Amino acid sequence: MAEPFKIEETEERVILVGVSFREGDDTEDSMIELGELVQTAGANVVGQTVQSRENIHPGTYVGSGKLEEIREMVSELAATGVVCDDELTPAQLRNMEEALGCKVMDRTLVILDIFAARASTSEGKIQVELAQLRYRLSRLTGLGTSLSRLGGGIGTRGPGEKKLEMDRRLIKTRISQLKRELEEVRRHREVTRGQRSRTHTKVAAIVGYTNAGKSTLLNRLTDAGVLEEDKLFATLDPTTRNLKLDSGQEILLTDTVGFIRKLPHHLIEAFRSTLEEAKYADFIIHVVDASNPQREKQMHIVYETLQNLGVSGKKVITLFNKQDKLEQEEALTDFKADYTLKISAALGDGLEEVKETLEEILREDKQLLEEVFPYDMAGQIAAIRKYGELLEEEYREDGIYVRAFVPVEVYRKVMAAVK
Repeated sequence: MAEPFKIEETEERVILVGVSFREGDDTEDSMIELGELVQTAGANVVGQTVQSRENIHPGTYVGSGKLEEIREMVSELAATGVVCDDELTPAQLRNMEEALGCKVMDRTLVILDIFAARASTSEGKIQVELAQLRYRLSRLTGLGTSLSRLGGGIGTRGPGEKKLEMDRRLIKTRISQLKRELEEVRRHREVTRGQRSRTHTKVAAIVGYTNAGKSTLLNRLTDAGVLEEDKLFATLDPTTRNLKLDSGQEILLTDTVGFIRKLPHHLIEAFRSTLEEAKYADFIIHVVDASNPQREKQMHIVYETLQNLGVSGKKVITLFNKQDKLEQEEALTDFKADYTLKISAALGDGLEEVKETLEEILREDKQLLEEVFPYDMAGQIAAIRKYGELLEEEYREDGIYVRAFVPVEVYRKVMAAVK
């Protein structure tokens, strides 16, 4: 009997290439992060090199001397590809591939690969495919013969990979179709937001740098069951869960996609409806990896991304997470936050304080109601219980005495009924 065929995946071995514009910039940190991205995408980093230049070479990203050095590295290290730390133009991509004789990728393509692998909902898949096609469309004129290669990025994954042979017209048609589908998703989100508004339910968007611990926090607070991994972009699709606080008040927590430096504009555009959950939320929960030496830069990138999305004027709770990984106590501050707390989502430390802070914020938007309701108006108390925070309820001869914090709209409605 003939032996069954064995299909083995080829191990991707890549060399990282970056450009530093001045001494002391964040190129080193960016290269470390690029290495983590490449590993998350499923490849092995076998070498890296950085060239100091005043600006990126318009034709080959790096200079001719560095290009020759990289070609020798590819040969010596048996590398299957090169990954550049910036987004390449079609000309740079084509010229580098011709000079190096191997596959050349950029940071954007690696992130797209990760997103393609992690998207699980239909919305996530639509958004990833849209980002992939936009990226590919902008490079159709410059890719030339490389359009026929099997893999666009690390491996051959994702909903867009099978469409490498598409011409410009077909890609544009598909983009239009995906935009219509996303518009439907956007309309559905608006309906959902409207329903939340009518029920007076407050929404908090959980934001933060990728791998800061957002999913772990959501799971700890709400038993959401979201995937937790010590990887970049471990979760991609947004999750919304209800959190019932000790006072009986309820709040919706929405986990958003993690931010990262040099987040491709293709992705920001495609994931705008998802990222805009932060824009329409009532306040922001900013999760920071306190154990990361680059936390200050990561916080800056998060606030910069929020600003680009038009998120402003929201109360911010900053949670300095992963306290269990700190070797010693550190002074942690966030001057842009209204509240700062130290927590360890993995161990559950500090989460009671988080809930108490949420209670405090919810109470700020409510009005104290103190009234005796006739017994034939007991139905009004049901609304107070549902939407407010009932502090005291006493059945007296002249009616039901109620003391509670309630939303302003509910207060007006109830008091109008009493009068």
